[in-house]
Amino acid sequence: MEENILIVDDEKEIADLVALYLENEGFHVVKCYDGGEALQCIRAEKFDLAILDIMLPEVSGLEICRRIRGQYTYPVIMLTAKGEETDKITGLTLGADDYMTKPFLPLELVARVKAQLRRYKRYNTAEEKDEEVMTVSGLMLNVRTHRCMLNEKELNLTPTEFSILRILCQRKGQVVSAEELFHQIWADEYYTKNNNTITVHIRHLREKMGDSFENPKYIKTVWGCGYKIEG
Repeated sequence: MEENILIVDDEKEIADLVALYLENEGFHVVKCYDGGEALQCIRAEKFDLAILDIMLPEVSGLEICRRIRGQYTYPVIMLTAKGEETDKITGLTLGADDYMTKPFLPLELVARVKAQLRRYKRYNTAEEKDEEVMTVSGLMLNVRTHRCMLNEKELNLTPTEFSILRILCQRKGQVVSAEELFHQIWADEYYTKNNNTITVHIRHLREKMGDSFENPKYIKTVWGCGYKIEG
């Protein structure tokens, strides 16, 4: 069954070009050129991944991302203009899984789409070979159902947030660097020391878990080394 991908970009040439590359890889693509139309499509159709430009007529890509995260867990990739660092961080905070800066290479976007879908499907099927249910200090992760409970209260996590938590739980008591987390989640993508993607996701996880930055109970920062969860 082919995956259904939503592309939302008011630059018609970009949306059409990205759609062409994705269709050549066997994906089914739905294109929208403004935010209002995109919200109608999201309500009417089932998608496996969304690609959202931030600057859109009617409704912004950030607002669309926020609404998607209110109902769905499928991956979201944001498209940002060069230098819009604040928008990138805001997108990740709202639940986006990845972002690309314009101009970009269509083939790189296709590669990221495939990586996100592989990870999403891996955490939403029963084919996972690792431990199905993990428990750490009141935290319970069910890998098969992609559910996370904290002190019997369900947390609504994005696929990326779930992946980070899962890796830290698997390595309970060990320090995992931001670089290692990045490579485990986005296996074939480029990491630089100034990449703050993991930092933003960790911050968002702590907010959802009601954890403090100064004295975290669950995800602890080991300065200069990485992050860990202790049992």
